[in-house]
Amino acid sequence: MARRERPDELRLEAWRSLLMAAVSVRERLEQEMVEERGLPLTWYEVMLRLQQAPGRRLRMQELAQGAVVGKSALTQIADRMVEAGLVRRETCRSDRRGVFLVLTAAGRRAFLRAAAVHLRGIQRHFGAHLDDREAGALSALLQRLQLRQEEGAAVQ
Repeated sequence: MARRERPDELRLEAWRSLLMAAVSVRERLEQEMVEERGLPLTWYEVMLRLQQAPGRRLRMQELAQGAVVGKSALTQIADRMVEAGLVRRETCRSDRRGVFLVLTAAGRRAFLRAAAVHLRGIQRHFGAHLDDREAGALSALLQRLQLRQEEGAAVQ
């Protein structure tokens, strides 16, 4: 079977729909987070990653790997979050060039307050529109796509 170099119309429409839906839902989540908690969604996402990390800390390099924004934007976000007292920077003892971003107690409290808004928004603007079968199929598809991208990156 010959491999296509260009997507057909059905796949192009699926791609456009995925992007439009993701942008639309993300904009709604951002709006709610700012209105109700005064936090940009990117700050919440940084705090979420730190909350889930061992010791509530990650090297900036690790944080950048899963970030929705680029490295320079992440550095600016971290600077603002440090100023707000939500995170602090720590030098890596084993590698003086490495820097950890660590969630502070104030950051943890802000994260926990914001989590309710975020989870409610995900349900309202995304989850409520999927039945269990659709949610399972979409999750499996997106995980497969992510795995293929990771495999492709490892080959290159």
